[in-house]
Amino acid sequence: MSSATQEKGGGAVATAPSEPILSDKEIDASCRFPVLVFFLSAAIWFSVSAILGLLVSIKLHSSGFLADCSWLTYGRIRPVQLDAMVYGFAVPAAFGVMLWLFCRLGRARLAAPGVLLLAAKIWNIGVLIGSIGILAGDSTGVEWLEYPRYALPFLLIAYALIGIWAALTFHARRQQQLYPSQWYLLAALFWFAWIFSAAQLLLVCAPVRGVVQICVNAWYASNLLNVWLSAVGLGAIFYFIPKLTGRPLYSYYFALLAFWGIALFGGWGLLPVNAPLPSWIPALSAVMSIAMILPILAVVLNLRGTLAGYRGTTPNPILSLIVFGALSFVLAQSMNVLSAIRPVNLLLAFTYFNAAQTHWMLVGFFGSAIFGAIYYVVPLVLDAEPFAAKKIRLNALALFGGVILYGGALALGGIFQGLNLNNPDVAFPDVVKGTLPFLHISTLGSLLIVVAGLLLSFNLVSVACRALCACCNGSKKSEARA
Repeated sequence: MSSATQEKGGGAVATAPSEPILSDKEIDASCRFPVLVFFLSAAIWFSVSAILGLLVSIKLHSSGFLADCSWLTYGRIRPVQLDAMVYGFAVPAAFGVMLWLFCRLGRARLAAPGVLLLAAKIWNIGVLIGSIGILAGDSTGVEWLEYPRYALPFLLIAYALIGIWAALTFHARRQQQLYPSQWYLLAALFWFAWIFSAAQLLLVCAPVRGVVQICVNAWYASNLLNVWLSAVGLGAIFYFIPKLTGRPLYSYYFALLAFWGIALFGGWGLLPVNAPLPSWIPALSAVMSIAMILPILAVVLNLRGTLAGYRGTTPNPILSLIVFGALSFVLAQSMNVLSAIRPVNLLLAFTYFNAAQTHWMLVGFFGSAIFGAIYYVVPLVLDAEPFAAKKIRLNALALFGGVILYGGALALGGIFQGLNLNNPDVAFPDVVKGTLPFLHISTLGSLLIVVAGLLLSFNLVSVACRALCACCNGSKKSEARA
């Protein structure tokens, strides 16, 4: 009796011979519309967040810009920009990658795609309502959770529907042996539900009192950025790099070490050493942040071993996006480890350096990896021609330039800012003036990120329209023949 095979990055693993074989086209067709909707909405929200980020960047060095419009003041568009990047871009993009990989790696059809389409609409309605609420001045004031309470039911209902049917798809898999990407993505599916619901309960619905709010907020932010984003991004990277290079993942053990290292150490929250808390809490936070060196090294060694000796015949812009995302992960987490050292923490706390680290995680690591995943997956689910390499390369250059200029300028500006703030001979107005050159450079980076988001949105809409037109023409020809 012949046996089927299961794709695992660059290798193959035998499946049960008694099970019927599903072709890649059948699997991709089952998740076509939910995955496309999640990716399209993610691209649009990325563009919206990037445009708002450009406005925020301009306001940092030109405070009078749009100052007469209350809806566009810094205190409103900054939280909308961050929340749109997380809940508008990152979460739907994670859903798209997660559902497709669960189907592909599990050799199963997507469960209830119609329900997932409905959930995608509900989620985007919740994000839109929350964003409008913040702009109207109805923010909760809790960092990363600024959406007003009336947006929460939409997000919870949508996530419940998506989580249930994603879990059913995973359960229905025909390939029982798990690939490392499945570990990361399945953990992320449940991790976000846990941290988001707990944080909403403790900070918004029934707020805890006093300094405990600082701990809970730091716990949520750290889990969101260092655990959930890392799990989804690395899950994608560990699949697409072997797939694009045709080489198997170097070590499952390094992937397992990184997985448990991120889960154990990533969510403790990097608190300032002089935070108004018992001293053991910031100390423990610093120790756990420094311990993140272990999963960072595991990721570096795994990817280095996978790419060692690889010589592609032609440059692959999708692979460039994925690799840049991996490098950005190492850089962002190294910045996090560096900030945990007490003298460095005292120097860089409350400076632009922290914003740079967040930017490298959200846009440099997660954004770049997801851009690459979208460009790889969308032509497959639409059964269309791959994107032109020139289009992907142009999009990648805009994204790389924006990330490097914005993140690099704020990181360097934060270091100079910290040095001047800790220098008693430098007056505070001079500290502010000293950061202006770096802020101007970051604005240029923000502009390039806007271009990258618009290019992604345009490319996705174009290929979707072409695929739909081809489908309609095919249906008309079939009817004419009939």
